[in-house]
Amino acid sequence: MKYVLVTGGVVSGLGKGVTASSIGVVLKACGLRVTSIKIDPYLNTDAGTMSPFEHGEVFVLDDGGEVDLDLGNYERFLDVTLTKDNNITTGKIFQSVIEKERKGDYLGKTVQVVPHITDAIKNWIVSVSQIPVDGAEDPADVCVIELGGTVGDIESMPFIEALRQLSFSVGQDHFCLIHVSLIPVLGVVGEQKTKPTQHSVRELRALGLTPHLLACRSAQPLLQSTKEKLSQFCHVPEANILNIHDVPNIWHVPLLLMNQNAHHAILKQLNLVSAAMPPDLRDWTEMAETYDNLKNSVRIALVGKYVGLTDSYLSVVKALLHACIACSLKPSIDWVAASDLEDESAKLTPEAHAVAWDTLRNASCVLVPGGFGDRGVSGMILAAKYARENKIPYLGICLGMQISVIEFARSVLGLEGANSMEFDQETPDPVVIFMPEGSRTHMGSTMRLGSRRTLFQTSDCIAAKLYDNPQHVDERHRHRYEVNPEFIEALENGGLKFVGKDETGKRMEILELPSHPYYVGVQFHPEFKSRPRRPSALFLGLILAATGQLEEHIKK
Repeated sequence: MKYVLVTGGVVSGLGKGVTASSIGVVLKACGLRVTSIKIDPYLNTDAGTMSPFEHGEVFVLDDGGEVDLDLGNYERFLDVTLTKDNNITTGKIFQSVIEKERKGDYLGKTVQVVPHITDAIKNWIVSVSQIPVDGAEDPADVCVIELGGTVGDIESMPFIEALRQLSFSVGQDHFCLIHVSLIPVLGVVGEQKTKPTQHSVRELRALGLTPHLLACRSAQPLLQSTKEKLSQFCHVPEANILNIHDVPNIWHVPLLLMNQNAHHAILKQLNLVSAAMPPDLRDWTEMAETYDNLKNSVRIALVGKYVGLTDSYLSVVKALLHACIACSLKPSIDWVAASDLEDESAKLTPEAHAVAWDTLRNASCVLVPGGFGDRGVSGMILAAKYARENKIPYLGICLGMQISVIEFARSVLGLEGANSMEFDQETPDPVVIFMPEGSRTHMGSTMRLGSRRTLFQTSDCIAAKLYDNPQHVDERHRHRYEVNPEFIEALENGGLKFVGKDETGKRMEILELPSHPYYVGVQFHPEFKSRPRRPSALFLGLILAATGQLEEHIKK
């Protein structure tokens, strides 16, 4: 196994995840098989209990792993299916070592960071890198490892030491280190500054790791003099200094790397030049250029709780992008804070209230994504009601589906007190209930997670037709609450149809309103399996409906 390690310096949030994914794309274009690992140095066991404001969205894998959003980038860029073990956290490592110590596996030794924690990290990396993620039976050729955080962080020190040991044990031609750093430009002087990167590389070398390539993030392309300076003071050949400047869309990043011969430098370091082909990124080039040349757009109102940080809905945004490009459109996402739509907001913040409603009314379609807690729920219910009554295409995901059930029960069935038990334990009409198998004492990994099967109850529904009429679909889930089976008959008699159910027939998965052009709610998260060339069927349906093309598409 060959390893490519991507580290970051100077500041966090430089786009290490996109860089690591793009390196994987370029190596894959050379005919190599690629897997990837993300290391998160935080003490949480996984990302499942983190607030989206804290760490962006929680990405869910087929096996139920709740992981960092970068694994979503890897899956979308490399078209692979990762496992929860592809995300290593300090919490997981410490937990495994402490469990071994409790079992007596260390035979009375003093358990220490070095060698016990570092050995656990190395063993985890080596074993996970052997797991095929692309459907083949043999291990991949190259494993791209992204180390989260910034070099010098106290919490990442055990990982740096473990990776130093790994580089030594596998040998020089099996290990390539790429350091992502920032080249800032000070507004007053206008000069590209290399000193932060010099210090970052010096720190990395002091810890026993020497970068083979530098990936320099900057607003504008690097000047030749800047490259020369970096080469001289960072001990990296000039040809190995890559410039990842700002681009119109992230699909350009693999092309940037290829045009700078990044693949050749990496293959040379890993002694893989003879095993690789020249990179073929024609499809990728076409995709990037198609997006750049799109003129027409579609307005999508995304009504959510976490709109202050767009990374909270990263996969939803990407799924909308994939669907729009399939329709030759640019997505124009209007972010609407659900709480701004509420009646209470009209009194407290009338301007924000007016803007939110104007935005909603000017959109061609409405999307209500997942979320937890009662903040903003009244606003989402109002958005669902507006979309239903005005025949505006609507897609509700997870909480968004439950919202549409609550709204329908209140407005159509006349159950004014209808609610979810998540928001009101005493509701007289609990149309959404806590799942019987859920845990009320533990938050982490206790939801219904991962890939689950949904059986279509009829082929005569929009969802089944968008999925090309299969008997079932497998989609990823992440929820604690579900539609109450006791209310299904009343809801269906009122006109709402549950066209997809789980294998027991008791858990509602897909709802539709036949009297509406496109009013769909799903308990699962279709955005997690959307890919650039294979958009999610339900997102595609939303965009087609918003642009009046749905009927024609379904007839085909």
